[in-house]
Amino acid sequence: MGEFDLIARYFTRPARRSPLGVGDDCALLAPAPGMQVAVSSDMLVEGRHFLSTVDPARLGHKALAVNLSDLAACGARPLAFTLALSLPSVDESWLAGFARGLFALADAHGCELVGGDTTRGPLNICITVFGEVPAGAALLRSGARPGDDVWVSGTLGDARLALEVFRGRLALPPALMQLARDRMELPTPRVALGLALRGIATAAVDLSDGLAGDLGHILRASGVGATLDADAAADRLAGARHPDHAALPPQGAARHALALAGGDDYELAFCAPPAARAAVEQAGRDAGTAVARIGRIEAEPGLRLVDASGAPLAAQAFASFDHFA
Repeated sequence: MGEFDLIARYFTRPARRSPLGVGDDCALLAPAPGMQVAVSSDMLVEGRHFLSTVDPARLGHKALAVNLSDLAACGARPLAFTLALSLPSVDESWLAGFARGLFALADAHGCELVGGDTTRGPLNICITVFGEVPAGAALLRSGARPGDDVWVSGTLGDARLALEVFRGRLALPPALMQLARDRMELPTPRVALGLALRGIATAAVDLSDGLAGDLGHILRASGVGATLDADAAADRLAGARHPDHAALPPQGAARHALALAGGDDYELAFCAPPAARAAVEQAGRDAGTAVARIGRIEAEPGLRLVDASGAPLAAQAFASFDHFA
């Protein structure tokens, strides 16, 4: 099968939002009047971002999910995406599964494939996603103010929990491992929550490299600091509410590390004034996503961590993932 046969068979679909769809040198997008285009790119590399044994349908889901998560953090509605795919060879079974997982999530969010590229090489997936947001309504990293609450969506640390099992550092009962692996391989982009938080949240960020480090992007962009309750963050581990929770690391440094520095959560961390607490909770209900208040924004720069009793913890012990560190 040649390159263009591969594209035609697995990645060409009728266009709905793009006047052209796949096939020309460029795609054309037409956002609604008064809208700005939000754009984000993410690359997934075999051996770095995913295991070679991952189910291709799950990989297709995750490849798009990590990009949709960026749109969610901006409060943008998905429109379209492009796919650049490097393959060591044409494996039709793999391609069919990958395309199935990719398009199932794309269809769920009304986001269509409008172009990209394929080439021979190590397995590498790069998606660029496009969304729209009303002019001036985007959630940014730069709007946090002293006194704001710090919130997180969903659960934290489950993907890292699965990774620790794969690395042989931890053993979990099968059902608990499956829960953690699902969170690692099938993250849920919080698009509905991002839309619901427009006009409520003062700042937001997608949690891809770990809560402590990703929240730091908000702190630097906003020129503020924060104090986080590390125990409250660690309580967001989905496995903590599983019948086999006794197999998890106990509350403390190991559990804190999962939530604060685990990465691959693809949840949202966001800030909002205390007066907006009811509105934030309603936004979570409207989006069908749990939200939890875990800290506060302060004028003094830097991130400070405390436990449930208020005792300080060493923040530098929970550094986020860095590809080049």
